[in-house]
Amino acid sequence: MTAKGPVLVMVLKGYPRISETFISNEILRLEELGFTVRIVSMREPREPFHHASVGRIRAEVVYLPERILPRLPVLLYENFRAALAAPRGYARAVRRTLAHLRQTKRSATLKHLLQAGYLVRRALRPGESAHLHAHFAHSPTSVALCAGLIAGLPVSFTAHAKDVWTQDPKRLAEKIGRAAFVVTCTETNKRYLSRLSPNGTPVFTVYHGIDLGLFQNGASRAAPTPPYRLLCVARLTAKKGLDTVLDALAVLAGRGVAFTCDLIGEGEERGALTAQAARLGLGDRVRFHGTLPHEQVLGFYRQADAFVLGCRILANGDRDGVPNVVVEAMAMGVPVAATNVSALPELARNESTALTCPPENPLALAGNLERLLADIPLRTRLVAAAKAAVARDFDNTANSRRLAAIFAAQAGDPAGAFAALAPAEPSS
Repeated sequence: MTAKGPVLVMVLKGYPRISETFISNEILRLEELGFTVRIVSMREPREPFHHASVGRIRAEVVYLPERILPRLPVLLYENFRAALAAPRGYARAVRRTLAHLRQTKRSATLKHLLQAGYLVRRALRPGESAHLHAHFAHSPTSVALCAGLIAGLPVSFTAHAKDVWTQDPKRLAEKIGRAAFVVTCTETNKRYLSRLSPNGTPVFTVYHGIDLGLFQNGASRAAPTPPYRLLCVARLTAKKGLDTVLDALAVLAGRGVAFTCDLIGEGEERGALTAQAARLGLGDRVRFHGTLPHEQVLGFYRQADAFVLGCRILANGDRDGVPNVVVEAMAMGVPVAATNVSALPELARNESTALTCPPENPLALAGNLERLLADIPLRTRLVAAAKAAVARDFDNTANSRRLAAIFAAQAGDPAGAFAALAPAEPSS
């Protein structure tokens, strides 16, 4: 994956995205380890700012046409050129697309073929050795696998959360079977994906790491005093369980606990949540800040007395893995009250590194927040254990080295540039 090895072509849903810093941090760390990365984004940026780390990434970025009709002439031209250059590969991609189209009846299936042909022409270089790796197991992986068929290149992907749990298991199993290997961010995901694998495709767990040098030296008070500062950082979407969080805050208010809560994030549930906060009489206690860059969020972590999140599993299966914000809060020394769904207990272990409860239980969540604020020995013990767990499992420098070792072993590293990074052949 150096100038002498394959170029790592990363296919992303969008770049840069403020909510996907784990991806930009991964790319940055891989570049620092010597990888040559080229980014292929299926969407143009949609936010007016990005985290500072994005500016340090050197990778070339190629944007695929997001809307087909306005770009149809250039898409057809590039696909025609791709078919001329690799007629057998393109024919394989067309056959696969038509088979999927019969199953799905969705126009997106044809869109992915056209985007794949465009990718092959615009993001790959003649004579260049490349490996395609997609982030998220839905549309980015569909495009990457189609491009791999056309160009005859190996393809792998990283599976995260919604893309794992809301996708048709048969379709996901097919993608796993066609991949060189799969990476995922929790052991819970790994067990599920491994069961789906039709042919023993290796599945590796690599947690989303954080920059421990950035998220440290939190000034969370060992013995906080009222009014307490509570913090929640999350996309304002149903699976985060923020309505449960607001109900829990209303319980605290009813018990006479003096507090404010800073809620950082944006999403489709904002209107409903602000209305709920007003209805519960929390309008002067809960402050909605919208999306903020890491540099500003750090200040809120430093002032927080406790962090709260109410994740749930939705009816369609959508759920979180281990939310990065929980990792960040723990690294900053902020005690965490959360729910025990999905992969959260891989880090937020009840009475060990956090206080957890079942989802949809505002009374239990409120009780856990009260304990974190009032029980100083408990608070001190949880904070120390949580910091140690984050340092052990969520250091993005160490995790990027593990990912580099997986790429070196699984995607090929003819120059041997990463042999020193891999303690041994990575096991699935």
